[in-house]
Amino acid sequence: MKTSKTLLASACVAAVLLSGCKQDDVQQVTIEFMHSSVEQERQAVIGELITRFQKENPDIIVKQVPVEEDAYNTKIITLARSGALPEVLEVSHDYAKVMDKEQLIDHKAVKTLIDAQGESAFFDGVLRIVRTEDGTAYTGVPVSAWLQGIWYRKSVLAKAGLDEPKNWTQLLEAARQLTHASDKKYGIALPTAESVMTEQTFSQFALSNGANVFNAQGEITVNSPEMLASLNYYRDLSQYTMPGSNNVMEIKDAFMNGTAPIAVYSTYLLPAIQQDGTLEDLGFVVPTEKTPAVFGVITALTLTTGQTEAETKAAEKFVSFMGQAKNTADWVLMSPGSMLPLTKAAAQDPAYKDNPAIKAFGTLPEQLIAQFPHMQVFGSVGEKNFTRMGDITGSAIISQMVNQVTVGKQETTPVLERSQQRIQALMQKK
Repeated sequence: MKTSKTLLASACVAAVLLSGCKQDDVQQVTIEFMHSSVEQERQAVIGELITRFQKENPDIIVKQVPVEEDAYNTKIITLARSGALPEVLEVSHDYAKVMDKEQLIDHKAVKTLIDAQGESAFFDGVLRIVRTEDGTAYTGVPVSAWLQGIWYRKSVLAKAGLDEPKNWTQLLEAARQLTHASDKKYGIALPTAESVMTEQTFSQFALSNGANVFNAQGEITVNSPEMLASLNYYRDLSQYTMPGSNNVMEIKDAFMNGTAPIAVYSTYLLPAIQQDGTLEDLGFVVPTEKTPAVFGVITALTLTTGQTEAETKAAEKFVSFMGQAKNTADWVLMSPGSMLPLTKAAAQDPAYKDNPAIKAFGTLPEQLIAQFPHMQVFGSVGEKNFTRMGDITGSAIISQMVNQVTVGKQETTPVLERSQQRIQALMQKK
């Protein structure tokens, strides 16, 4: 956020006449850090990190700007239009595509920070998700992530004589055998609502089957044979989930109350499982068709355009500080288990690996971290991340497509073709 250096200098000159103002005070700069951690306990953690940073950098003041998650993306655009965008933003990799398209990201500053850490500092697969569309820069410095996959109750599958469902066929068969609709028991809790979660979950299956929204040339490929096969499979799997349009709460509730012993959910399920005391009975797997594909969201700290040189340098120092292993560990531990570290140093730092909350999960954190190389998202092809994918997700065309064939019972081929046409029309408007 731009500040008036002239006013600051004038204030300092006035202070000199009264009490003697040090020349260093003229160089003091204030930056803002906007994040979505509105909970008081999380703000306290971030506040402590800021305090540590300011002790090392007394010439820099960092102000927290917590914003509710539901209003976060809109707030970014509003601030950008008014020229008051904070210097540092917490941002998900998917919304970063929207910011990149709007030219709100300082690519040079971000790349400087990632180069300083070194690509090898991050787990394999992480940086690929935050690359720009041309593959030459990054949309942010990754700091944490959550992953999504299949969670299951080991005891229920064992009792039914079922193995861990490692592929599509095994998952479909397990869901079928465990469904007893007359008793309101279902084999799998699967999202089917017109929601972001439905798009995310469907993408995991589609990408495992080699289907994507774009090809390497940027052409829209929603109506491909691979996507049709994926949509057919998702429709078949949805026969064994709860009736109606299921979203985040319905999925979590069904798994926690025993309505469904298998569920698609993110690592944000873990705190509830830990509190429930059933960690030992919890299994995690990513069923694979052609290639492994796990959906996840990478949270990055990005630096914004339109700042003064002093503000950008201060922001670089702050993001670099947050990337240090101990500091990243403290950030991740705001939600133990749910949030995962993205650098090898943070994962091995005693503050993380020896934390009682992490040790309680046993080998599960390592199992989850091992999935990073398999992270795939719609719109990411090779080393390219097409910025237009942000508009497609925002349009809800993909989730509506899934809802129409699962809840709406419509034929898959015409629905897929209509979705292709809708996306093509959307792209022509942008």
